Amino acid sequence: MKKKVIPILVAMLLVVVVALVGIVTMTIKKHTPSDKEMDAGTYYKVENSDDVAVILQDAVSEKKGKLIDGKVYLDYGTVSSTLNKRFYWDKNENKLLYTTPTDIITISIDGNTYQVSGQEQSVDYVIFKQEGEEGYLALDFVKQYTDMDVQQYESPNKVVIRYQWGEVSEVTASDDTVIRYRGGIKSEILTHVAKGDTMILLEELEEWSKVASSDGFIGYVLKKDIGSPENKSLESTSGYTAPEYTSQRRDYKINLLWHQVTSQAANDGLTQAVANVKGVNTISPTWFSVSDNAGNITSLADANYVAAAKQLGMEVWALVDNFNTEMSTYEVLSHTTSRQNLINNLVQAVLGAGAAGINVDFESLKEEEGPHFIQFIRELSIQCRKNSLVLSIDNPVPENYTMLYDRREQGVVADYVIIMGYDEHFKGDEEAGSVASLPFVQKGIEKTLEEVPADRVINGIPFYTRLWKVPDSGSEVTSEVMAMDQASAYISENQIETFWDKESGQNYGELSTEDATYKIWLEDEQSLEEKLKLIQQYELAGVAEWKLGLERPSVWDLISKYVN
Repeated sequence: MKKKVIPILVAMLLVVVVALVGIVTMTIKKHTPSDKEMDAGTYYKVENSDDVAVILQDAVSEKKGKLIDGKVYLDYGTVSSTLNKRFYWDKNENKLLYTTPTDIITISIDGNTYQVSGQEQSVDYVIFKQEGEEGYLALDFVKQYTDMDVQQYESPNKVVIRYQWGEVSEVTASDDTVIRYRGGIKSEILTHVAKGDTMILLEELEEWSKVASSDGFIGYVLKKDIGSPENKSLESTSGYTAPEYTSQRRDYKINLLWHQVTSQAANDGLTQAVANVKGVNTISPTWFSVSDNAGNITSLADANYVAAAKQLGMEVWALVDNFNTEMSTYEVLSHTTSRQNLINNLVQAVLGAGAAGINVDFESLKEEEGPHFIQFIRELSIQCRKNSLVLSIDNPVPENYTMLYDRREQGVVADYVIIMGYDEHFKGDEEAGSVASLPFVQKGIEKTLEEVPADRVINGIPFYTRLWKVPDSGSEVTSEVMAMDQASAYISENQIETFWDKESGQNYGELSTEDATYKIWLEDEQSLEEKLKLIQQYELAGVAEWKLGLERPSVWDLISKYVN
């Protein structure tokens, strides 16, 4: 009996030993870092021999560059959207342009020449290569006009491009370590890091930190292998000098009044129309409208109007709009020929009348029109600079859907960026509301100041309000525009009790009838003063008013109190 027990005990012991060895092996394996390295070509998704991985700041771009005849080329979209928006490819006429403060540089397609101020220059490589619908710009040429540092590597081909400068958080390796693809010891190794090497810290996790190496690997390193984060100022070493955009800005606060001129004869009535106006130093008549897709304009320009305005102490900034339904804003602005024809026609008409500036009022722009609109502004700014004309641009209050106006670029190339601080609620809205509540106006100013310096920002205020009819039946809400005196008369005639609505910064009233409720948020001296306080608080360049004839005389002393 004992002889049978011993083999069983031995077998059981062996099973336990094998199990323990397995557990120990699994435990060791579980806690042993992987030494498997990820292929760099796989990491960067470089599939072809002429592909070039592009690392922009601290992110790997999905778009690949090209290696052609030993030169790196970047796709046009990456250049224009990220590195330098002033490169502009007109696909309609197949022209590549670059705009400076004083010139439009024309770059040959699939060639090595470019025109600067009418003079041909050349390089020893093709500047812009077109492959079907894609275009590629030589990185060396982009560097001529862009403040960026570039490091180029082989095996695989890649370029690391830095184009943003300022404070970053940096960590230093306290021992030899590795950057892994993911935050875990089993993740594949991207690259090895030597003790003392520095990395930019992107994110801190519990045991791992997301970092970017100087040679373009973005991954994770164990926190125990790096020191504490330290702030460092990244500065460009490119040697690039940014061009100077000279300005025609005035050394006084702008008080601009829009004057809606609908006929040539209406110009003769300026003196009478402004008889009660005080403190206005700039008047903007609605003289020009784009009339066709070739870039021609209709004009109501009048030199006598300019002379009369000067006698009244007012500069004339003539307005051009895109309201003509017979033309397409996209067609005009997306063709270089029609865009430049528009600019030439406009500048000649303004100079012919002796006006001091141009006010661009292109409204309801669509997303696809954005790049062409801002190119129009760049090109127009060159001619305004050459002819000492003030260039101002009217903009809707910033919202996500109006980012296409590119206020940041406007704030560089134009003299003044005007906020149309009204039409918060407008004809066709599904619900009644204020034309320009105080929070709406303040948001517009603050969002604009995130992109444009205060000394270039003018805030527009309304001299009108809307009377809203809200049917009890739930049918369509309607509204009508009222001038200031007209709105006051309506309130008085209908014995409507108004009260100060602190939230909107306006006097509010309503009238109930058998079938509807009438609602009105008044634009009066009290509401306008709250808006003027914002202009003063944020030290803006001035105020603009829409429009002459809707105000009452008492507003002018009020505006002068805050602006002049």
